[in-house]
Amino acid sequence: MTTDTETRCGFVALIGAPNAGKSTLLNTLVGAKVSIVSRKVQTTRAQVRAIAVHDKTQIIFVDTPGIFQPKRRLDRAMVTSAWGGAIDADAVCLLIDARKGLDDEAREILARLKDVALPKALVLNKIDTVENTTLLGLAKSVNELCAFDETFMVSALKGYGVDTMLARLAGKMKPGPWLFPEDQITEAPMRVFAAEITREKLFERLHDELPYNLTVETEQWKDLPDGSARIEQTIYVTRDAHKKIVIGEGGRTLKAVGSAARKDIAEAAEQKVHLFLFVKVRERWLDDPDRYREMGLEFPKE
Repeated sequence: MTTDTETRCGFVALIGAPNAGKSTLLNTLVGAKVSIVSRKVQTTRAQVRAIAVHDKTQIIFVDTPGIFQPKRRLDRAMVTSAWGGAIDADAVCLLIDARKGLDDEAREILARLKDVALPKALVLNKIDTVENTTLLGLAKSVNELCAFDETFMVSALKGYGVDTMLARLAGKMKPGPWLFPEDQITEAPMRVFAAEITREKLFERLHDELPYNLTVETEQWKDLPDGSARIEQTIYVTRDAHKKIVIGEGGRTLKAVGSAARKDIAEAAEQKVHLFLFVKVRERWLDDPDRYREMGLEFPKE
């Protein structure tokens, strides 16, 4: 950790509706995969902290769950986590999908965000999919509902405008020592990130068949004498029918998920990985406080 008086450091929260592109933007800002990405909404369930460096500034970006109208206990926990990440940061970036524009979800977030007394930046994402005149009109309309200190126009997927955004945010961070080593890119323990990678592969493999009420936990991570790691993970579902979907005919789905997850986990951990996946039915895991703590969420009592 550096103590150079010229260094700067701070936290920036990324908030927005589901599928606004927060996780993709986070990965682009950091330059590595630190948050899972899926077309399925509400992929990110808890706050993900990742560290980016620009010159002598270290920025800890907080990727939060998409903000939506909660219907269930897990939904409420995710939305609470998202707003908690915003309030605890030094600055907030609101991502809006430029293709969707100023929809009801965005308006609800803006109504609450205008009362947050922190420096705020508007990030219009997916700018490569709309006309410039549309972007300018959208930026004007959003700023009329909530005053932003700055507006960025980016394509998180293609990287357009991301370097400029990082440089501008770095200039807004306060002087102070860095909180993490220079080569560290995420705060999440590897066993937690490994579970998230497997959950991402389930999303990719199952698409619309995926039972939303599933979670993945790394039960064991054992480093072996040859430098490799033996990892055991459990996929928890709420019904026997969901278990059959995850396993697939003849175990093919689970094998494919395991193969894809093992490759990404090995790359992230920088070591050979032996991954063993198990699927278990836990009918009421959505009401189990321990499962929420495992995901880094606060358990809603009601």
